[in-house]
Amino acid sequence: MPEVLFLCTGNYYRSRLAEALFNDAAERRGLAWRAFSRGLATHLAPPFGLSPVTTAELQRRGIPFSRTSANPQQVVEADFQRAARVIAVKETEHRPLMAKLHPAWEKRITYWQVDDLDCAPPEVGIAGIEANVNALLAELTGIAPA
Repeated sequence: MPEVLFLCTGNYYRSRLAEALFNDAAERRGLAWRAFSRGLATHLAPPFGLSPVTTAELQRRGIPFSRTSANPQQVVEADFQRAARVIAVKETEHRPLMAKLHPAWEKRITYWQVDDLDCAPPEVGIAGIEANVNALLAELTGIAPA
């Protein structure tokens, strides 16, 4: 089954929400894709758990926590090789990290522009993640978002 890798800085909020939304929608649609997520600098986030924003949003939508990993995880080379698609959730934040930490992959991935909580309120970030996930699902299926 092909996989999408979602990247953010700490693998605590944005990439985990994208992973859960994607996996929930893919399963409901019978899409033969799954997602996983990782962080480029997980030392900057809490080592355990899930962002309260992501937790609240998944609860609000009735999406099981099993649609994302239990704890933040640092990206490693094998993750890039495993993924059919790699998406970093904010180009201005993540392209420089990719260039420094994983230069061979910097220009081979897709970049979105979804702000973290220090730049935008949760409802803006959540809406951005949802819109991008829906566009990705539409691209993969050739069907307009539900």
